[in-house]
Amino acid sequence: MQQLYNMVLHNATGEESWLREIQSQWRMWYTEDMDGRLVQKGVKELKHLAIRLSKLFPSLISEEKLRGGYIKFITSSKHRCVNSTLSFKAGLTELWVITDQDFDHAINDSVMRFFDHCTKYVQEVDNNSSALSEINKFRQGPEMRRVTKKMADRLGVQYSLITQDMADAAFYLCAYEFAIKAVNSPWCQLFDEEDAKVIEYASDLREYWKRGYGYDINSKSSCILFHDVFNRLNKAASENKSGQQVTEAVTVQVGHADTLLPLLTLLGFFKDNVSLNSSNYATQTQRSFRTSHMLPYAANLLLVLYDCGAGELRLQALLNEKPVTFPGLSDQQTSMPRYEDVKENYRELLQGCDFETECQLFKGPA
Repeated sequence: MQQLYNMVLHNATGEESWLREIQSQWRMWYTEDMDGRLVQKGVKELKHLAIRLSKLFPSLISEEKLRGGYIKFITSSKHRCVNSTLSFKAGLTELWVITDQDFDHAINDSVMRFFDHCTKYVQEVDNNSSALSEINKFRQGPEMRRVTKKMADRLGVQYSLITQDMADAAFYLCAYEFAIKAVNSPWCQLFDEEDAKVIEYASDLREYWKRGYGYDINSKSSCILFHDVFNRLNKAASENKSGQQVTEAVTVQVGHADTLLPLLTLLGFFKDNVSLNSSNYATQTQRSFRTSHMLPYAANLLLVLYDCGAGELRLQALLNEKPVTFPGLSDQQTSMPRYEDVKENYRELLQGCDFETECQLFKGPA
């Protein structure tokens, strides 16, 4: 970003007012140490999320449940996740004006950062540059070249001065200023809607091949989280059936986009009939796999178990607080199928999907 800013300051020759604003008034506010940190806007968003969920599920997320220890908090060790957890808790304690009690959280990287511990994923995808060949081909292809040339024309600089990385940097400055500072950034003037769609596709392509449907191990690396979630649901179902108090009414697990995307992929959400690749941008305009919709800031997946009486349990899934239908169960009551049917739908994963087996590099004969 600093390299881009310096180039615009010293090389750009255009006469537009937005360019003069960048050159004379705008100051670089984004610093390297901000990378990966939770900004104040993020703190507020997590607090508001906690409050919204407490209004949505008042019998589950209540002061009584929190004080009684029935709400558990689990987080990745990364400071942005720990701070997100603290912010979520603060949303509840400030809502209920709780000042006489603290609430612990547990750090569990084996579940919330499973991708670091899956040897096969690390070696075959994460540390393997050839695994991203599709994104590299797209970034060097005609669509991205058009974006960088148009950007150079708008700045009045030689084409050779604008790299794909600079186009990314300008796009993220535009996005960050809108998301974090709520301003209409002059950097946004470097792009039109078609440019934005191309850069979005490049981003989706990276996530598709690095965390999504591109490679089977991407989703299988989340087996440990998948089983953790269903074990907790099963325990709650069992306690409810036997008439006991459910000991863990709510589990709040805070991870990364890199935690959530493989799990969504494992569950089969947002799967397109045709894989995303470097040559089918034009035919993927209606794709389901769109990370800006799936993984906004403070993205969340809620799995809510309902007791509908007569021993019937139903499971509702909500992504970013909106109901979604489990793939394979669309013929059921759309957003709330029977829990037994959900388990049947994922029977193969529940009976298999062993993290140790999936993540070892060399599997022995079956």
